[in-house]
Amino acid sequence: MTGSLQIKKDYYYAVINLYNDGGERKPKWISTGLEAKSGNKRKAEVFLRQKLAEFEQGYVISSDTLFSDYVEYWLKRKKGKVEELTLDGYRKLAKIRVIPYFKEKKIKLINMSRHELQSFFDKIIYDGKLDGSGDYSPNSLRKVRNIVNQTLDLAVKEDLIPFNPCMSIDLPKMERFESSYYSSEQIKTLFNAIQGDVLENLIKITTLYGLRRSEVLGIKWSCIDFEGNKLIIKHTVVQSGKIYRKDNTKNQSSRRAFALSQEARDIFMDIKREEKHNRLMFKGGYIENDYVFKWPNGDPIKPDYVSGHFNTILKKNNLPHIRFHELRHSCASMLLNSGFTLKDVQEYMGHADIQMTANIYGHMDPSRRIALTANLAHNIFSEKNNAAEREVISV
Repeated sequence: MTGSLQIKKDYYYAVINLYNDGGERKPKWISTGLEAKSGNKRKAEVFLRQKLAEFEQGYVISSDTLFSDYVEYWLKRKKGKVEELTLDGYRKLAKIRVIPYFKEKKIKLINMSRHELQSFFDKIIYDGKLDGSGDYSPNSLRKVRNIVNQTLDLAVKEDLIPFNPCMSIDLPKMERFESSYYSSEQIKTLFNAIQGDVLENLIKITTLYGLRRSEVLGIKWSCIDFEGNKLIIKHTVVQSGKIYRKDNTKNQSSRRAFALSQEARDIFMDIKREEKHNRLMFKGGYIENDYVFKWPNGDPIKPDYVSGHFNTILKKNNLPHIRFHELRHSCASMLLNSGFTLKDVQEYMGHADIQMTANIYGHMDPSRRIALTANLAHNIFSEKNNAAEREVISV
């Protein structure tokens, strides 16, 4: 397989030398998206080598390629460009929702249209979840559209189609997020119920700092500064089929530091003493690692176990059902109802922007609403009475 770099309209193009059955040369021009200037030539050469390698491996892509096959090609192209966890999510959703539908329809890339795409999304909306358990949410629909949209964007970039028809698709409006949460009294009831439970300390730290499941399981001893009295969130553990351990957080704002309260300090010191005891008990069978929350033999606790066992705790103690993640919502709710501002909560939760905080946590419990109304009424009517009194006095 041979090819070369060419310049067209001040941009570099990778020209791949393809041949038809009769041996006639049919060059394929693929835009690199790079302007033809000296600083981009090396990048364009890398692009050309990548394209040659793809064609040599059998990825012979054209406008007549089935869209389902092109989605597979797009997934291969994403490898190394996004985190493995993100790519795994793309693969699962594409292979369940996107590829089977278009494979059965045998729609070619060049024939993809707004009509075909709208029919596809309308069917998902009509059918609902594949297991029949309910409607397919607007948020899930947008994840599917993201895959289709990115795939078609790549096709436009590679000059296989003139435009992306996914841009004009109509989807249902996003639902307003309504989170469940516990009040401070319910949290106290929960804490009483979990005394002696394997997840007792993990649940308490999660609630105190409003952590995501991935964040609390990612706490290592190296994240705790006992001298500086700080807990730093900088490592995460995620389970999506397999376990992903990452030295980064969901986003930059999620990397944050907390002060160690005396209660948190005591919890971590108790865990450290227990770990030392377990290491002596298991001797050579102890699994060495830096994680804080783990089984007596040192094996780190897995994310899915946390969620499953938390549900068991609630059922066993006849507590209202909430998801483990909603301990985080409970923390935010208690902060807001204690008088802290949305900005305070945004930073505590590690949100990228305050609008996200407002959308998720912009609520107060009924007792606080009653107190606010009573307070406002007192101010309004007492002011009115004061004014009347001043009028009487002036007369």
